[in-house]
Amino acid sequence: MKPIFSLFVAVAVIASCSAPVKEGGLQHATPESMGMNSQKLNQIDREVARAIEEGNVPGCVVSVVRGDKIVFLKAYGNKQVVPDTIPMTTGTIFDLASVSKCVGTTLSFMQLVENGYVRLSDDVDMYIPEFQPWVDPATGKKVDITVQDVMTHSSGLSPYIATASYLERFGENSPDSLIWHIAHEIKRNFRPKTDYMYSCLNFVTVQNILQNITGEKLCDYAEKNVFGALGLKHTGYMPKERHPEWLPLIAPSEMQPDGECLLGEVHDPLARLANGGNSGNAGVFSNCEDLSVICAAIMNGGAVGGKRILSPLTVETMATVPSDNDPWIGRALGWDNRSEAAGLRGDLFSRTRTICHTGYTGTSIIMDLDSKTAVIILAHRVHPVDKGGTGKLRARIANIVAGSIENLEK
Repeated sequence: MKPIFSLFVAVAVIASCSAPVKEGGLQHATPESMGMNSQKLNQIDREVARAIEEGNVPGCVVSVVRGDKIVFLKAYGNKQVVPDTIPMTTGTIFDLASVSKCVGTTLSFMQLVENGYVRLSDDVDMYIPEFQPWVDPATGKKVDITVQDVMTHSSGLSPYIATASYLERFGENSPDSLIWHIAHEIKRNFRPKTDYMYSCLNFVTVQNILQNITGEKLCDYAEKNVFGALGLKHTGYMPKERHPEWLPLIAPSEMQPDGECLLGEVHDPLARLANGGNSGNAGVFSNCEDLSVICAAIMNGGAVGGKRILSPLTVETMATVPSDNDPWIGRALGWDNRSEAAGLRGDLFSRTRTICHTGYTGTSIIMDLDSKTAVIILAHRVHPVDKGGTGKLRARIANIVAGSIENLEK
């Protein structure tokens, strides 16, 4: 193993906290002005360099937000390595994968909750007719699945569809068939609220509840009421179709059998092939500066820069583990809090007041609501092939950022 400090040569730093402020983005500030230590934050360079050297990612962008300011923003390595090598920039747009569940589906859905269109305790079959309950195999008793259950992954729905057999049976871009399949045929593995099984199908269900209530596609609703409301310029769904001007900024993902890498199309097969790109489980594309705005809004009670997307009490509810779920589950609404998958938050951030989520492609968000500190890592570990990993990188960077905080009052 090479000495850690020798790995700095692998890092290409494109921009730092001195980057200019873009329209619709957060202001940049020095770490010291926000109660943080810049020398400690610069240790992030070492950990990213190690990840690149070990082949876990071709490159990434890291942003750290404190309060309503960006205090650290750097690009490392390469945006693309096939067919040509192109350096990473801080403006690179990534396929967020399952981070879409949080910033797209959850933020949109919580607006419906706070506006009185739906309750978390409502049964799913109020909005998706004939959505099947869990049936006790011993007694035959039926227990309905609620909105809260699907949002906390305590519904018992199986994690995913059998993609190949589904496509053979229903064909591509078949969203109506997909939700019918989930409602009627997907296995319910346990009594709701008693166990935890992370499932993309939960958030396709949430998507369809939202669409049935609003009469709008999720992609249209989120781009107007969340991303547009915050003034974001590079966050949305299906950029190849809806935002082709973004394509030069997008980091490609996995190489396909035809030798071409996915670009501007969601990597997740369920979202791309079955749900046509408009999907509750994946499909949002964004960059670090836009996600920094989203994090600042959440950490500051639902608003930033005079633009509000949620009320403070809605944010508090979203970030809280429901009291009627089995305590070990540890999932908040749309976000992880303290489940067995929450290791990305590291060792130092609050055990109960930190919410986080990962994406299969290599993306992640961590927010400590007590210290109002967010860590955003956007990577594309699936480019050009699906390998590598960012688990250790996420947790180590989280510890570095938490350790750099010298004033909790900022």
